[in-house]
Amino acid sequence: MDYRENDDETAFRLRVREWLGKNAPKDWRAHTKTEADHGALLRRWQRTLFEGGFVGLSWPVEYGGHGLTATYEAILNDELGRADTPRISFHAYLGRAIFTYGTEEQKRRFLPPMLNGDIQWCQGFSEPGAGSDLAGLRTHAELKGDRWVINGQKLWTSGAQHADWCVALVRTDKDAAKHKGISCLLTSAKAPGITIRPIKISDGAPETCEMFFDDVEVPADQMIGRPGEGWRIAMTVLAFERGPADVGLIATFQTALRRIEGIAAERGLMNDPESRKAIARIYVIGEALRLNVMEQLSQRVAGKPPGPDGSVARLLLTRAEQAIRSLELEISGAAAFTDADDTSFTSYLRSRTISIFGGTSEIQKNILANQVLGMPR
Repeated sequence: MDYRENDDETAFRLRVREWLGKNAPKDWRAHTKTEADHGALLRRWQRTLFEGGFVGLSWPVEYGGHGLTATYEAILNDELGRADTPRISFHAYLGRAIFTYGTEEQKRRFLPPMLNGDIQWCQGFSEPGAGSDLAGLRTHAELKGDRWVINGQKLWTSGAQHADWCVALVRTDKDAAKHKGISCLLTSAKAPGITIRPIKISDGAPETCEMFFDDVEVPADQMIGRPGEGWRIAMTVLAFERGPADVGLIATFQTALRRIEGIAAERGLMNDPESRKAIARIYVIGEALRLNVMEQLSQRVAGKPPGPDGSVARLLLTRAEQAIRSLELEISGAAAFTDADDTSFTSYLRSRTISIFGGTSEIQKNILANQVLGMPR
C-alpha cells in the first residue's frame, strides 16, 4: 500500500506547519506552574486552534467539523507533536460519544462549545478496582423522577481539575451482567456533590485526579444513548483514545530520537559500537510503530472504525516510549539529575506509566488473544 501523502494532504501539512510557526505558544511550560495558569493555557490554545480552522477536522460538518478524512487529523497531530505544543483537549474522542450516540438536542448543545474550547471535558471511566477491568465499575446512578442521582468515585481522571463537564460511566442496573448494566451520563464537573482532588504523578505534576460523587443530580435528558448502552459507548471512546496517530506521538518519538543522537554526538558516543547499536535498535522499534500506525490510519480512511487490532499499536507504543526514554536517561548520564533544564529523568518516569493508562499491556495482549487470534479465555 502507498502511504505517501497526495498533493492536497501535503499542501495541508505545509499550511499547518506555517501556521504553527506563527501561532504556537512559546515557552508554554513556564505558564503551567499553577493549576489556574495551566487551565487557562489549555483554553486559550483550544480557542486559537479553533479560530485557525484546525479543530474537528474529521467531525461531521453539521456539528461544527470539517468533514475531512482521518488523514488530515493525523497530519495535524503530527505537526503539533513536531512543534511541541500543549496537548489538544479530550474533545477529539469524547465528542465521538456524543455525535455517535447522542440525541440531536445533545449534539447541538454540547458539540459546538466542545470544539471552540468554551467547555473543557474530562473522562470519568476508571475507578479504584475498575481500571483495566472497566466493567467492574461500582459508581452507580439511581433514577429519581426526572433525574439520575450518582454516588461513587472515579480515579485517574486526567484534567478533571480544569474540566467543566465529565463523560461518566455509571452502573444503572445492579442486577444485570456487569457489561450490560452500565450507562453513560454527561454531568457538570461543577455540580453540587462533586469533589475533585488532583493527584501528583511521579514527576510532581498534578496531571490526573480522583473524583467523588455524593448524591450528584443529573437531568435524565443528559444520558447518552439508552440505559445499559454505556459499555458500547465506552468501547467507541476507547478505540479512539490516545492513539499514536491521534496525539502526535510518532513526531514526539522522532524528536526524542534526534535529541538522543545529539547528546551521543556531544559525548563522543557515536563512535562507540554499543551506543550506535542501541540507537539503531530504537530506530527500528520506532519504524515498526510508525508503519503500524500508517496501516491503521489507511483502514480508517477506508471507512473501517478502530477495532481490537489497535492493541498492537498500543503495545508497540509502550515498547517504543519506554525503550527510548531509558536510552535517553542512560546517554544523558549525570546531567539527567544535575542539570535543571534536562528533562530526561522526568520523561523516563512518565514513560513507566504508559503500560498502565488506557488499559494495561496485559489487557492489550488479552484483547489480541481473544478478539483477533480467537484464542479461548
